[in-house]
Amino acid sequence: MITKEIIRIASDTRNIGLTNKFHFRSSLKNSICGDKIKLELIVKHLKINSMKYEIESCVYCEASASLLAKKVKNLDLNSAIKDMCRIKEIIKNNKFTLPENFKDFKVLINKKNINRIKCINLPFDAVLKALS
Repeated sequence: MITKEIIRIASDTRNIGLTNKFHFRSSLKNSICGDKIKLELIVKHLKINSMKYEIESCVYCEASASLLAKKVKNLDLNSAIKDMCRIKEIIKNNKFTLPENFKDFKVLINKKNINRIKCINLPFDAVLKALS
């Protein structure tokens, strides 16, 4: 169910827009619904300095990308990869208990949004693809 909170999160556009200045880049499409994301990561001293993205998607994917761009900033690469893999495992197993530093995602990653979980997961997959 789309809530005002999800719309507010998706409306935060400060990390939208590719700069062609990146260390890692990826592009993914959700084969189920057609959502698309392109993202660029800048890494300095083994920490993610910024995530910029372009997106053609539903509000769930937009909100997830917006939150993720804020959350990964200043995370070291190993922690970012570990946390995102853990979140993907949580989603896969329908547990919905998130790591402490990703608690903001509970507005998206919950039982009410189970039918849109692939949309919510797309930005995570794109970051992991970029870093692999």
